[in-house]
Amino acid sequence: MIIPIYKIARPSEYLAITGWKIQDIKLAKKALILPGQRYVRVNVSPVNYTFNVQAMSAEKLPFVLPAVFTIGPRVDDDHHACLVLYAKLMAPHDMNSDHVHQLVQGIIEGETRFLAATMTMEEVFKGTKEFKKEVFEKVQLELNQFGLFIYNANIKQLVDVPGHEYFSYLGQKTQMEAANQAKVDVAEAKMKGEVGAKQREGETAQNAAKIDAETKIISLQRQGEGKKAEVKVKSEIKIFENQKEADVAKANAELAALKAGWSKSAQLAEVEAAQVVSLRGAELQVEVEKKNALTRTEKLRADLLSKATVEYDIKVLILMNFC
Repeated sequence: MIIPIYKIARPSEYLAITGWKIQDIKLAKKALILPGQRYVRVNVSPVNYTFNVQAMSAEKLPFVLPAVFTIGPRVDDDHHACLVLYAKLMAPHDMNSDHVHQLVQGIIEGETRFLAATMTMEEVFKGTKEFKKEVFEKVQLELNQFGLFIYNANIKQLVDVPGHEYFSYLGQKTQMEAANQAKVDVAEAKMKGEVGAKQREGETAQNAAKIDAETKIISLQRQGEGKKAEVKVKSEIKIFENQKEADVAKANAELAALKAGWSKSAQLAEVEAAQVVSLRGAELQVEVEKKNALTRTEKLRADLLSKATVEYDIKVLILMNFC
C-alpha cells in the first residue's frame, strides 16, 4: 500500500505536481502528494548572467557590449501563467546550468547583434541609452516565451574590439572637440566681458549726463511751478478778501433793511394798540350806559309795582270794611 506524502517547498521554491486528478500541472507551496502523482521542486530565485556580447554595426565595424542580466521566473500573482510555463519548460534544469545559460546568452546575443546591424557606429555611440533600452525590450520579449523575466539589466560602456579602436578615437575626438569648444567659449566670454565693460562705462557716463540734464530741467520746472503756485495763492487770497468785504456790505444792507422794517412794524403796532384801546373804551362806556339804563328801568318798574300793590291793598281793605 502506497501512503500519501505531505511535501513543503522552501521559501524560494514551488512544488510542480502532475499526475492523478491533475489535468495539466499544479503549483503549490505545500501539498499532499497522492499515489499516482509526481512532483519536482522548482527554484524561482533570480540568477545573474554576465556576457561580453560581440556585435557589428551597419558599417561592419565590430564592438563589444559588456552586460549583466538578472533573470528569473515571474512569481507575482498577476503572471501565474508565466510561472506555469517556466515550470513546464525549464523545471528540469537549474537556472545555473549550462543549458539555461546558453539559452539566455543566445537570446541576448541574437537580439543585440540584430539591433546593432541596423545602426551605424555613430548612432550606437550617441544613442547609447536608447540602444540599451531597445536591447532590453527585445530580450524581454524573447524571454516571455519561457516564462522568464529580467529583474535587472546593467549594460556597461561599449568597448572596442582589439584592432578596431573606433570608440577610443571617437572619445578622443569628442574630448578634443570639447576642449576646443571650451577654449572658444573662454575667448568669447573674455571678449564679451571686455566689450561689456566698455559698454557699461559708456552707458554709465551717458546715464550720468542724462540724469544731470534731467535734474536741471526738473529744478527749473519746480521753480516755475513754485512761482505759479505763489501767484495763484495771492490771487486766491485777494479774491477771498474781496468776497468777504462784499459779503459784509451785503449783510450790513440787509441788517439796515431789517431794522427799518422792524421800526415800521413797531410804530404800526403802537398805533393799532392805541386804536384798540380807544375802541375798547368806547365799547365799555356803551356797556356801562346800557347797564345804568337797565338799572333805572328796573328801579322805576319796582317803584310803580310797589305803589300799585299798595293801592290795591288799600282798596281791598276799604271794601272789606264796608261789607
